[in-house]
Amino acid sequence: MRLPSTDTWLAAVLGGAGVLHLARPGIYDWLVPPELGNARAWVLASGVAELGTAALLAAPATRRAGGWAAAALFVGFVPAHLHTFRAVPREPVPLAVATARLPLQLPLIGAALRVARGR
Repeated sequence: MRLPSTDTWLAAVLGGAGVLHLARPGIYDWLVPPELGNARAWVLASGVAELGTAALLAAPATRRAGGWAAAALFVGFVPAHLHTFRAVPREPVPLAVATARLPLQLPLIGAALRVARGR
C-alpha cells in the first residue's frame, strides 16, 4: 500500500479544515486573538484561504504555488496557536491540546516548503 504524497495529504488537511471553518465557524471564533478584531470574519477568511490553498495543491500546474501558500498559512496561524495559551481553560486536557498544536506547525510548514520547492 502506497502512502499519499505530501501534496495530497496537505490538500486533504487544508480542504477539510477549510470546510469546517465555513460550516462551523463558531468552533474557531475563540482562537482569533481579540487584537485582530472581528473573529468571525477572520475564521471565514481563513476557511476560504484554506480551500483555495487546497485547490492549488491539488492541481499539478499550481502545486508549487500551493506549497508556498500553505507554508504562509501555517506561519500565519501561529498567533492563533499562541493565543490558545491565553484563552484556554487551565485544565489538563485543553492545555495539553493547546501545547501540542503549536509544535505541530513545524512539520506542516516543512512539508509545505518541500512541496513549494518541488521535492
